[in-house]
Amino acid sequence: MDPREQPHEKQPAAPEPRPPGRPDEPGRPDRPDEPGHPDEPDRSDRAGEGAGAAGTGEGAGPGRPAASGAGAGEAPGAARPAAAPAGARALASALWPPRATRSQLLAASLLFVLGLGLAIQVRATGGEDSALRTARPEDLVRILSDLEDHTARLQDERAGLLAQRSELESSSDQAEEARRQTERRTRELGVLAGTVTAEGEGIVLHIGDRLGVVGADMLLDAVQELRAAGAEAIQVNDVRVVAETSFVDENGGVVADGHRLSAPYELRAIGRPRDLEPALNIPGGVVQSLENQQVSVSVDRPEKVTVDALRAADQPDYAQSSP
Repeated sequence: MDPREQPHEKQPAAPEPRPPGRPDEPGRPDRPDEPGHPDEPDRSDRAGEGAGAAGTGEGAGPGRPAASGAGAGEAPGAARPAAAPAGARALASALWPPRATRSQLLAASLLFVLGLGLAIQVRATGGEDSALRTARPEDLVRILSDLEDHTARLQDERAGLLAQRSELESSSDQAEEARRQTERRTRELGVLAGTVTAEGEGIVLHIGDRLGVVGADMLLDAVQELRAAGAEAIQVNDVRVVAETSFVDENGGVVADGHRLSAPYELRAIGRPRDLEPALNIPGGVVQSLENQQVSVSVDRPEKVTVDALRAADQPDYAQSSP
């Protein structure tokens, strides 16, 4: 019989490959314990492998966790995650959550109030400076002129007071000199209070209002401009102007201290004409503002100006002069 025609005999199945390792330790590499085993490596090589096994976690028995490091499932040479510095953890734990005491809250409140006050002060100071920076040239000229006039008046008053002191010190009869100065001071106060007639050099301002556009604010601006220029006594028509005089628009006209004023208006002012007239004629001043409203305005310089409108002196109810 031809050997190729012989029936095929069923070959026995090959045994399944056994996982490496000992029978009692599955998954452990097969390392023979008996000396002379054909697969046993050299002793020197085994010593090196033992040192490596200590770092890789080999040799752990069943149920023991693998040692940290490059163990099972971790690629050799993988970088370990960096731990947070101890100083950063301490700082974070000190700042959060916040723990504020009563004294700290009080100090914070005081600092807040102080900062708010400083901010308001800086803002107020900056507002004044910005107002001057944005002012018109004519307004700056008027402000500078008012300051110069005020300085000159203060210097004159200082010189007068020094002269009075010198007269008192050099006079043989100091009591008589004191009486004369008292009478002179009384007359000056009477002029300012409007209780006595005043006369002297000054100007007269004529305002013709045919259109009826002059209001209380325009007359008040004229009075304030004359006062700022050094006017010592002012009269508007038949009304004496003092510190408490008021101008009010009422029923299409102007009322001053309860007296109705009618056009044309005449303002008499006693003072230095060379100071009063320029104060009214500065750019953007009283005269220019009235002329822009189609109002006729003129300023005269008579040799003598008389302010004869008087106000009744108010008698005090309780206060009395002391000897």
